[in-house]
Amino acid sequence: MEKVRIGVIGCGGIANGKHMPAHKANPHSEMVAFCDIIPERAEKAKKDYGTPESKTYTDYKELLKDKSIDAVLVLTHNSEHCHITVDALNAGKHVMCEKPMAMNYEEAKKMIEARDKSGKLLTIGYQNRFRQDSLYLKKLADADKFGEIYYAEATAIRRRAVPTWGVFIDEKKQGGGPLIDIGTHALDLTLFMMSNYEPDYCVGKTYHKLNKQTETGNTWGDWDTEAFTAEDSAFGFVVMKNGATIILRSSWALNYIDAKEAVTLICGDKGGADMPAMGKLRLNSVEAGRQVITEPNLTAGKVDFFEGANGEPRDLEAACFINAILGKGNLYVTAEQAACVTRILEGIYESQKTGKPYYFK
Repeated sequence: MEKVRIGVIGCGGIANGKHMPAHKANPHSEMVAFCDIIPERAEKAKKDYGTPESKTYTDYKELLKDKSIDAVLVLTHNSEHCHITVDALNAGKHVMCEKPMAMNYEEAKKMIEARDKSGKLLTIGYQNRFRQDSLYLKKLADADKFGEIYYAEATAIRRRAVPTWGVFIDEKKQGGGPLIDIGTHALDLTLFMMSNYEPDYCVGKTYHKLNKQTETGNTWGDWDTEAFTAEDSAFGFVVMKNGATIILRSSWALNYIDAKEAVTLICGDKGGADMPAMGKLRLNSVEAGRQVITEPNLTAGKVDFFEGANGEPRDLEAACFINAILGKGNLYVTAEQAACVTRILEGIYESQKTGKPYYFK
């Protein structure tokens, strides 16, 4: 059986929670190298997901010297995404980089330039596109079920669920807070459903209202108020070049009851749709002069699409990457699409800094 030899760079939470289990389950994946700045993490990853011959590293550049490695997974802090991805592409490896693509649009462009120069594949870890509700909604949007989509909402709101581990709350290492962490998923879904990647301008506002509070009721325990330098919530209003508008809402901590994460709402001139919660979908239209709401059954007949996957988003994502490397299909998340997400997020942060609309050149 043809296999893709994979090197894993970064063996922390997202690696263990998503990528490594997905690739271990894929019959065409073989993880042969593990790198982490904490040696024990790399060793544990080898034990849990590797082969007896798998190698471990603390320096990713040493891993990239192994010419037998076909592809790498870049699963590090956001600030490391760009230069590690560029180095991996220059070393002749295909790359799956975790979201967000980069800290800013300039970094994203460098990654695309390295991809073009290398001739290798580059995709970004937006696994929410592979959910059953997302796959079905995209099919309908592409079939013109909604007509021209001119209004949308991208939502990733947590009431009190600030990630207190790692460097999530460190603005410098992550590039921001909930906007770049979970808002990025909601925006990616929304742009994808709209098939619109041409922003005109945006207005953004971020808040640091709750990050210095104690006795927080946070899902993962109270956060370190000194370390919490990122925003606790962020909101944006985006106008696309064709006149369509998007409202983006994101928070880790907000006094808001109806919390929902990585969902979209789209409105077109033929109909609309929304996700009341992750994994749920409602369609609205007018039929024979009557307002109609339809809720499709997404539990029966799951869409697989990709060989070697069981319908779970992480497995579909991994299978899509592997199949594209083997020439059996195309990437579902392109670097250009992910770069546009990063570009808009950067615009929202810049608008906050200046207090003015940010215009995309």
